[in-house]
Amino acid sequence: MSPLRIALKGLKNRALSSSVTAGSMALSVCLLLLVWGFKAEAERSFAAADGGFDAVLGPRGSKLQIVLNALYHLDDSPGLMRWSDYEQIKANPVIAEAYPIAVGDNYRGVRLVGTVPEYLQDHEYREGQGFEIADTGRVFAAGKLEAVVGSQAAKQLQIGEGDTFHPYHGLQYDVNARHAELYTVVGVLEPTGTPADRVIWIPVAGIQNMSGHAAAAANSVSATLLKFHPGARAAGFQLDMLYNKQGDRMTLAWPASQSVLRLFNKLGWFDLALRAIAVLVAIIAAAGVTATLYNSMSERQRDIAVWRALGARRRVVFSIATLESLGIAILGLLGGFLLYLTAGFALAEFVRERAGVMLELFAPNPAFWAVPLGVLVIGFLAGLAPALKAYTVDVTKHL
Repeated sequence: MSPLRIALKGLKNRALSSSVTAGSMALSVCLLLLVWGFKAEAERSFAAADGGFDAVLGPRGSKLQIVLNALYHLDDSPGLMRWSDYEQIKANPVIAEAYPIAVGDNYRGVRLVGTVPEYLQDHEYREGQGFEIADTGRVFAAGKLEAVVGSQAAKQLQIGEGDTFHPYHGLQYDVNARHAELYTVVGVLEPTGTPADRVIWIPVAGIQNMSGHAAAAANSVSATLLKFHPGARAAGFQLDMLYNKQGDRMTLAWPASQSVLRLFNKLGWFDLALRAIAVLVAIIAAAGVTATLYNSMSERQRDIAVWRALGARRRVVFSIATLESLGIAILGLLGGFLLYLTAGFALAEFVRERAGVMLELFAPNPAFWAVPLGVLVIGFLAGLAPALKAYTVDVTKHL
């Protein structure tokens, strides 16, 4: 009988203990892939979901809050900036595109975002990719009670072209806070894989002049999305100096995605803690493998002596224990990838629903070769002590 078949038989005879140990390894594999590979993909995806903008100009406040509010539609606005400030930055020669963003209302929990029609008509959210309206729809007209619904929002709300709705005051849905205005859906966006999919777009004047809003809102916006002229290499530094260092009324978040990436970096300690926990789980699982196989080899000393007497070389006996240990490690790897797929798809769907950002579970990442390699090495090392135990069995003593 070959060493591999003997090793497989040994695993089968100890199915319960082997499964528990492999399960521990699977958990460590899943944790490592999530905190290493998944986190790196989340950073990449959030950075790529900047909507094709270089910067965001908003009222004086946190850069992160301004970006989350204007680009990712996740946070409240830190305040308001004047419409004249929007017109001034739009006229700046270093600016190729400037689009106002106004928030403050929702429909059944889905955020309404006010902007100008040109944003959906002319802007490319990725190089060579602009917004498209599904079927026979169109972009809303400025100043009209019309809306364009993001693809994800349309599915969530079960609304489409020709439907009507009343907005509700605030970013949180309150059935008692309904506005009097009645909006008509004139188009649904084709999926973009960006946060634009999860909101309802209306004319900026709709937010500014919505019934029940303070008078100051009529001449204000929440933020302005900016794209620099390709030739204006120093635009970011110039505007940063103008608004952040010399001015005291507004804040420029530049580069647009860096504020979110800085948030990820601040959570680096948590990432390291989770990695440490995953490695600790893998080491504990390896210790379990060692203890199980060592005891098994002690119990099978007579069998080993018989194999040796029948002509089995010591290296063959040595390989049985290491093969059993590697078998448990391979089972743990397979289970870990299954757990990663299950948890990863659930987390990716959660991120897509909450942030509108698409995550690729198998985007190239060192984790996908380093983790399997590390687990196999641990599995091999865990089998060394039992293998040495089998290697040194005294044939004459146990026959």
